[in-house]
Amino acid sequence: MGFPAGRSLLAAALLAVLLAAGAQAQERPVAFVGATVMPVSAPPIADGVVVVQGGRIAAVGPARSTPVPRDAQIVNALGRVIVPGLVDTHSHIGGGDGGDRSAMLHPDVRLLDSFNPRSSTLWRALAGGITTVNAMPGSGLLMSGQTLYLKIRRTDTPRVEDLLFCSDPATQVCGGLKMANGTNPLGDSGNRPGTRARSAAAARALFLEAQAYRDRRARDTTGAVARDLRMETLLEVLDGRRTVHFHTHRADDVMTVLRIAREFGFRPVLQHVSEAWQVVDEIAASGFPVSLIVLDTPGGKLEAALYRTENGGLLERAGVTTAIHTDDYVTDSRLLFRSAAMAVRAGMSREGALRALTLSGAEMLGLADRVGSLDVGKDADLVVLSGDPFSAYTRVEQTWVEGRRLFDRTRDRAFAVGGYRAYDAHDNHVHGEER
Repeated sequence: MGFPAGRSLLAAALLAVLLAAGAQAQERPVAFVGATVMPVSAPPIADGVVVVQGGRIAAVGPARSTPVPRDAQIVNALGRVIVPGLVDTHSHIGGGDGGDRSAMLHPDVRLLDSFNPRSSTLWRALAGGITTVNAMPGSGLLMSGQTLYLKIRRTDTPRVEDLLFCSDPATQVCGGLKMANGTNPLGDSGNRPGTRARSAAAARALFLEAQAYRDRRARDTTGAVARDLRMETLLEVLDGRRTVHFHTHRADDVMTVLRIAREFGFRPVLQHVSEAWQVVDEIAASGFPVSLIVLDTPGGKLEAALYRTENGGLLERAGVTTAIHTDDYVTDSRLLFRSAAMAVRAGMSREGALRALTLSGAEMLGLADRVGSLDVGKDADLVVLSGDPFSAYTRVEQTWVEGRRLFDRTRDRAFAVGGYRAYDAHDNHVHGEER
């Protein structure tokens, strides 16, 4: 990540030196010793060891049986807790945007083309232990565009490609598709549906159009059917290659999502789900995962008035794959551990809450082979905590991404400032500083 605007050329040059040194040091293994290690995919390990090399996890286990390479750089983590890098399944960092009011549905619009990889908001995520993000356009439209699955790597260039999980966004699916129902997309003018029923009808009509397009392409032997970027995105959804991330709050809106998903055979992630407690059995029967927002002050919109913090525990006990997200800037990225702690206080198990911050989210994004747990061969993304992950007194001390220390509390600062439109993520009122 680059420095915020206005930082000196000397500071930028220093960053380049640090990055070059970090790249060279990656050839040398790094061993974290003395910590309580929480792999998520296995029970916690007291006095554990994590060895990373070449950006991957090389070994995880108890100190008595896990050899440390002789040439390893030793990180003394005695008294600390190490967990996997957090996976935020719903975030708006990066200042990107999606479709506009020229239409209700924009499947062809890509957040890729508006995301700012040098935004200071990425500092905020690293300071909270977040290493993987589903960056999304907003929910003011029925379909606001394609999301991005990102790894927060530091880059001093404007190339968002440097952060992607896929290697070529022109030919590969590099994210999901953002849809919404309920209050947010409604309106009484322009290209806005006036009712919930009209919202569902418009979404159905577009999926029917995509099915017809698929049939025409299948019958086309001469190349006469022109490419349609809107339809191609929807075919990725219908073929199971692109996940729909569906903003929904009220119980009746959740049921509408389940109905449309069954009708067209796509797999959504139910996002937010304030009234999940009313439809737990229906969600469990669907087999669809849930990405929850956990709030301590659930004001702001009437459709979230019946929100309950107990949602996480209820869904967990029903067997629903459940993640917890920030919706940053709704919840500051630095406070994602706090959201999970509130879910624990309301009945979610500690194991389930940690999984909701890591492996469950990775599974929803189709990235569990890379991130979400501390397993040999996975990306070396990890967080060093000062203590219990769910204690109000615990702090993120270090965040490592692919074997590189990208945040260190003794060295770095991520801080918020007020002022006009301080609530607006696009104004970048959060700043990062490396010393």
